[in-house]
Amino acid sequence: MAPGLLDLVHLTTWAVCAVIKLPQLVAVLRAGSAWGLSLSSLLLELAGLLVFLRYQIYYGYPLETYLEFPVVIAQDVILISCIMHFSGKVRRAFFYAFLFWVGWYMLTLKKWIIDLAMNMCTFISAASKLVQLQHLRETKDSGQASALTWGMSVYASAARIITTLMTTKDLAVLIRFIVMLILNIWVTATILHYKKTKKTD
Repeated sequence: MAPGLLDLVHLTTWAVCAVIKLPQLVAVLRAGSAWGLSLSSLLLELAGLLVFLRYQIYYGYPLETYLEFPVVIAQDVILISCIMHFSGKVRRAFFYAFLFWVGWYMLTLKKWIIDLAMNMCTFISAASKLVQLQHLRETKDSGQASALTWGMSVYASAARIITTLMTTKDLAVLIRFIVMLILNIWVTATILHYKKTKKTD
């Protein structure tokens, strides 16, 4: 792949990820409700994103291969805060913030810790998607879940498979993005299914 094409994939990924959670956030704020969203799913996703970002920084990977992650993390924190506000769980936010802050620093105490965390990161991130799928199936209602946000996640995962193959070739990272691509497609399809079902009722 030509360097120009690789740069284009990086740029489009950054652009998509700069607004990836905004459709979800707008839906939640408009409705004044987080119905259809799983707080557990978002907390697991945030944990996976933090581990992945820390791993990339620890190994000194090129900034362009993970530049979007701080932006996505910030958007996740805002979305989680809104969900906690609408569900009356604001006090728990401080506990989670402290837990993530301690985890962030503990990850790099030893090399084996960050390596193990990265291998577990794929399972944590996959669990976040599976928890959201379970929530959708239990409620049989996509509620405020945004198919656009999940669709953008599909693109970002696919793009990062390409950039990983072209740059770091890190197998753990590649496996993570392949698993995320499959699960993001599944969640998107499930949201669209329940939105369609709701419209026909």
